Amino acid sequence: MTDPAGFRLEQFEDYLSFERGLSDRTVSAYRRDLRRWLEVMIELGAGTPSAVRPQDLREWVFRMKERGLAPSSIRRAQSAVRTYFSFLLEEGVVPDDPTERLESPKLGVRLPEYLTHDEARRLVDAPDPDAPLHWRDRAILELLYACGLRVSELTELPLAAVDLEAGFLTVLGKGSKERFVPVGAPALRALRRYLAEVRPSLDRGGAAGRVFLNARGAPLSRVAVWSLVKRAGHTAGVAREISPHTLRHTFATHLLQGGADLAAVQELLGHADISTTQIYTHVDREYLREVHRRFHPRGGDPP
Repeated sequence: MTDPAGFRLEQFEDYLSFERGLSDRTVSAYRRDLRRWLEVMIELGAGTPSAVRPQDLREWVFRMKERGLAPSSIRRAQSAVRTYFSFLLEEGVVPDDPTERLESPKLGVRLPEYLTHDEARRLVDAPDPDAPLHWRDRAILELLYACGLRVSELTELPLAAVDLEAGFLTVLGKGSKERFVPVGAPALRALRRYLAEVRPSLDRGGAAGRVFLNARGAPLSRVAVWSLVKRAGHTAGVAREISPHTLRHTFATHLLQGGADLAAVQELLGHADISTTQIYTHVDREYLREVHRRFHPRGGDPP
């Protein structure tokens, strides 16, 4: 749809990119949510941002619920609209904020799925050692588990970010925030073998400086990494569906189970707010409860 000039969506996107420093992917998500919202507002007769009423916003939320959107998706869309109106207020485009009293759907505490130590070991062992891309696939699985990388951080990882000597990666996370992540010996061995023995034969000039390449020599896509993790999960005999994010959850959970400090895990994951990391303390408590139930003579389930 066209962008009615009065709504200043293009200026808002510039604000997100240049003033807030958000990534292209995040700006694209804002754009998608706002354009769907704008369609509803225009249908309801709001031809300018100042004409948007609280009841229009409630009707928009009701329609999202009718479409079966998850509470998390609705909250994300509401967050986009709130940020948009905050921008318009600062610019003096609107006199007040109609989102002020907009209620968000409640989210239940959803504990992240994670692998056991044995499942994680079987998963990284899953790639066929006789396959030409064995060391690439092994290095990917090892890094996802050893470093807790987001799939986009892995696919966009440049060669310049890898310090084999020190055993560290320089990872560019959300909001273009840099963090340093130790790799660990098994992952470092797999990465060395891939970079020395496999990557040179894949690089035909179209690698754009990325670490992980596909068989045609182009940077590996996120979809390809998802497929690799799913295949490895099936080979490893993991009964449930898993994704690259499962390995990120596993990384954080295993650190906490081993006694790591929550602030250190926050830094390693690249979370801006420690409250985001605190979800893993719930997982850790479940683990401790299970250990107590299984191994203490007075364990067992609560009445």
